[in-house]
Order: sequence, then structure tokens, then C-alpha cells
Amino acid sequence: MFEPPWTDPADLVGALKREGEAVLAPAALPVLGVSAAELDPLMPCWDDLPPDGYLRDGGRYRFRRHGCFVADGDTLTLQPHRAHWQPLDYNALHGGIQRWYVPLAQQMVNSPAWAALLRGLARVASALKGEQPWFIEAHPFRIDTSDGIGRPTPEGAHRDGVDLVAVLLVGRHEIKGGESRVFDAHGPAGQRFTMLEPWTALLLDDARVIHETTPIQPLVAGERGWRDTLVITLRSGGFQGP
Repeated sequence: MFEPPWTDPADLVGALKREGEAVLAPAALPVLGVSAAELDPLMPCWDDLPPDGYLRDGGRYRFRRHGCFVADGDTLTLQPHRAHWQPLDYNALHGGIQRWYVPLAQQMVNSPAWAALLRGLARVASALKGEQPWFIEAHPFRIDTSDGIGRPTPEGAHRDGVDLVAVLLVGRHEIKGGESRVFDAHGPAGQRFTMLEPWTALLLDDARVIHETTPIQPLVAGERGWRDTLVITLRSGGFQGP
């Protein structure tokens, strides 16, 4: 396994501008206005994720919830629940359909640490793209190995059609695989590494890079393992959707 190419938190925006990606170690999260210790109480929320009923590959390995917010300066507002939608250009497997997921747990929505994380990411997006309101979608995921293999990104290497993507590792349990891969959207350059520590955060300028995560398998055949992540996207101008 390759260690992540850690980013100096003082150079977070600079790294995103130069390279289109940055990887924050858990100890560096305060640059976003929150600490790993403050986020830890949210971990039990990943034990209560409903199955994803929209997987077109017939799999039963993905569990998730979904919520939407708007960050405008220091104001963060929970939005009425809505469908998650992506165009086929960005998600050839699941694009073009309205996917209605169960809303985020109230424990998560009401957490001061949660609000601090979203506001911190909005500040990064504004430093990168210009000050403006940010339309945020949050997706807690669990990918498991009940069927022998789990696919974090069944659509393959992709962009999300947003401005900034944050992928935070929440935990890994008895699995192998799950390597993160980030590629220049317009050239051959790329990185590959494995996030192992809870609250490691990968930030991506979605216009400049594509990303994927390799499948996971159980460490012991027949045993259930899982990989928990939090994916947060920030988009200017409005939410995606018809």
C-alpha cells in the first residue's frame, strides 16, 4: 500500500490550485475548523445506513444516506430533502435518474462539529473559486464485503460535476483493497494511495481531476468487512438536477 501524499495544511489552497488535489492527515483537520476528536462521536451514524436501492450492477454492498445544505458566508442552512441526481456525462452507470435516499441522521445534522466541517469546506471552496454561496451534498457511505467484494466507485474513474469534492475516511474493518486513485482529467499524471487513518481527508478540484477507489475484499474469506467514508460535494450556482 502506498502512503498518502500528505499536504501541509498551511498550503491547502495552494496545493489545490497547483495540483487539483490535497490530502490532509487527521491531525491537520483543524485547518477546516474541526478536529478528528470532535468528529469521532459521529462514527456510530455509519452503523445505521440503509441499503442503496439504486445499484444498477445488482450489488448489495452499498449503504448510504444523503443530505443537502447551503453555506453562505458563515451561515449554513439545511435544505428540504431532495433527490440526488447526476448527468450521464459524469456518471454513466447511475446518471440521469432521481435517487431518493434516506435523510441524514439527526445526530449528524445537529452536531456542531458537522456544521464546522461544512463551513470549513465552504471556506476552502471560496478561496479556490471565489466567494459565493455553496450548494453542498453530503453522502455517508458504507461499502461492505457481504457478497465477497464491495465497489466504492462502481461507475469507475469519474468526476462529480461540482466544484470541490471531499472524501473523508471514517474507518476500515477487516478488509484489503480500497486504494484511492486520482488522475489529471486532461493528461497522464496520477496518484495512488490508501487512506488508513480515520478522518484522513482527500480534497479534489473536480474540474481538474478524476477519481476512483478500487474494490475491497475481506481479509478472511467469508467474513464481513467494510469501509466507511463521508463524501461531501460543493457546487456553485445550485444543486444538480432537473
